[in-house]
Amino acid sequence: MTLTSKEKLVVIIANGIAVFSLLQERDSIPKNTTMYDFVLKVVPEDIKSELSVELIDEVFQYVSSAHSS
Repeated sequence: MTLTSKEKLVVIIANGIAVFSLLQERDSIPKNTTMYDFVLKVVPEDIKSELSVELIDEVFQYVSSAHSS
């Protein structure tokens, strides 16, 4: 089974959010860097056209709710 580009994008966003959170906790990321900026930098160019703020928000909400339950 091969992942679709949308599935790959969701995985990369989730991973980007996790790495951003870890770096933020360790004060290893500039204070003015937002989660959105960070995710934009880690998404490969070949699938960046499918990226949207709404998708980042949706993945963030899901990951947040999954970890809080």
